[in-house]
Amino acid sequence: MTIVCAVLAAGESQRLGFPKQLLPWANATNLVQHAVDCAQQTQCARVGVVVGAHAASVKRTLFGRRVEFIPSDWQLGLSASVRAAALWARSTRASALLLCVCDQPYLSAEHLMRLIARSRFGGQLAASRYAGNAAVPALFPLNYLDHLLRLEGDQGASALLSAANETALVDWPDGEFDIDTASDIARAAARAWPERRAWALASLKQSQI
Repeated sequence: MTIVCAVLAAGESQRLGFPKQLLPWANATNLVQHAVDCAQQTQCARVGVVVGAHAASVKRTLFGRRVEFIPSDWQLGLSASVRAAALWARSTRASALLLCVCDQPYLSAEHLMRLIARSRFGGQLAASRYAGNAAVPALFPLNYLDHLLRLEGDQGASALLSAANETALVDWPDGEFDIDTASDIARAAARAWPERRAWALASLKQSQI
């Protein structure tokens, strides 16, 4: 089976006020670089990044990484990014699509590989479980792409994952942490590096300039 991974990075970051995709994060990377690096350490044959509101900046920050850029009608809501990822996966003739977002700071290659294994390497629907829900990152076999293409508005993949009886789940409590506001950044950084909280807040201030 051939698995491809799409990282959703098309949002406007309206609540944050600047592109969260570019927020400095672990190992001298930023959030979108971190997500791409995690994906590229797995068995995925190709990695795509769905771009939109800050496409030029996201492309610039990923220069030199072996990724494919997937345009989306991001103004139409989250579903537009998911549909773009599904169409791209279909165009690659992949057997399955691993779908990630770029604003979960504790994402790891290890978790993605657990999902892939739990899906029987692309043969079964598999999802992360946190906050009592099935959610992304998640892996969709080829026969689920049509379901993703029918999503509308701000619908993400969670409703589909929750409704599917055969979804294989991988517990991932860290999935609850995502970045939408400045307080999310402070909270995530304080947990990741208590001794570097001041650095994290200084990085936040610099990002807003």
